Amino acid sequence: MGIVAGLDNSSAYTRIVVCDADTGQVLRQGHAAHPEGEQEPQSWLLSLGEAADGGVLEEVTAIGVAAQMNAPVALDAEEQPVPMPSTGGERAQAAALWLIDALGGRRSWAEAVGSVPQTAQPVAQLRWLARTDPEAARRTTTVLQAQDWLVWQLLGRPGRWTTDRGSASATGYWSASAESWRPELAELAIGHPVALPDVLGPSAAAGRTPEGLLISAGTGETMAAAFGLGVGLGDAVISLGASGSVCAVHDEALSDPTGTITSYADATGRHLPVVRTLNATRVLRGTAELLGCELPRLSELALTSTPGAHGLVFLPYLAGERTPELPHTAGTLAGLRRESMRPEHLARAAFEGMLCGLADAAEVLRGRGVRIDRVFLLGQAAELPAVRALAPALFNAQIVIPAPADYTALGAARQAAWAQGVADGSLSADTPPPWPPAPGRTIRPGEGTADASQVGSAVRQQYAAVRDQTHPGAFDAPHEDAETDDATAA
Repeated sequence: MGIVAGLDNSSAYTRIVVCDADTGQVLRQGHAAHPEGEQEPQSWLLSLGEAADGGVLEEVTAIGVAAQMNAPVALDAEEQPVPMPSTGGERAQAAALWLIDALGGRRSWAEAVGSVPQTAQPVAQLRWLARTDPEAARRTTTVLQAQDWLVWQLLGRPGRWTTDRGSASATGYWSASAESWRPELAELAIGHPVALPDVLGPSAAAGRTPEGLLISAGTGETMAAAFGLGVGLGDAVISLGASGSVCAVHDEALSDPTGTITSYADATGRHLPVVRTLNATRVLRGTAELLGCELPRLSELALTSTPGAHGLVFLPYLAGERTPELPHTAGTLAGLRRESMRPEHLARAAFEGMLCGLADAAEVLRGRGVRIDRVFLLGQAAELPAVRALAPALFNAQIVIPAPADYTALGAARQAAWAQGVADGSLSADTPPPWPPAPGRTIRPGEGTADASQVGSAVRQQYAAVRDQTHPGAFDAPHEDAETDDATAA
């Protein structure tokens, strides 16, 4: 089928991978940072041009685009971008709360679109635009996502806009269950009707450039990364950043009245429900700083302790928490005894607390019928020996540590190969190209420890006992009226 490329337009850079369309082998790459401090759409084109310098895209016949999902592009009647205000701070949060209240509460949003508005989500950003710059909001006639705008530019700015179901599902005004726009919700946010892009199927082409290159539908960065990893039913992806997230492939959209689950669509025709936590590697870094060491040493210390950290339990809610919904809480260190007050036990409790918090998030999905047999761990912390040693038993699943790669760009390239194969008749619209899954190390529960599952269960029970005693009812549904305090400020 030739050579294809995938573009990853993140919040900080543009990365390009060029692959063999049949095998997925990476042939060459390009990279360029966005201009510092800029998130204007034109800056994305500049970094794309820089990343493609040196003939990176030579002989490429199809391109896929993946992009950050919380970067809406508002266009005026002349198809020029309308500047979007910053969404940081409590006042921007009030925009999300206003939307929740305006539709009748969290349950109404969850049933309508599979998610509850959050500050960074496009629907909340549109509300914030209407609140902070009413004139700019009035000038807005069309709303796209970053991926949609880039595809439109590559196609030579045709008279229509397109997106895919994955990117659409991140907006807050597309129904994951009905697979259709809810334009009245975009109108609720910005104050008047706006045009929205056509939603293409996973293997569809958005069109061809003036030079004849095929451009696939594109997708959001989360969906592209999952596609690049090669995950399927029974697989979950856990990202270990400062905060954490757990997403898993599922056959149906999930409606969660608490808003804990965000119901995304994936890049293959299935769904990708996500549960987020506010605390992941920030827990490890804070503990390392307290002990005066770096993360590798913290990992070494943790492995000299014993399962359960000699009774020490660290509830890792250092930034408040989202799962469970405890925005104003703080972390808790329980089980302090003279014999447990040692650096290695605190280090172990930090790793166990972080992983148990993420296991709580995974259990939210399992409780809704999502199968999780295998977990892909992403992020630098996944390389730490303590994470690799503890994760299989605490997640009760096989753990895969993928080899380092730009899986978002690889997913975009794989989508391009799929669309090209459908166009030339070599692939079915229902079957993506059979690229090999991400290489990496697989660690199974019990590897090296015969009673790992029992040990993992005991640690989880110890953690849950402290969590439930400290925050009783934390996983109960929140009260609607508690979520709309000060909502009218928006």
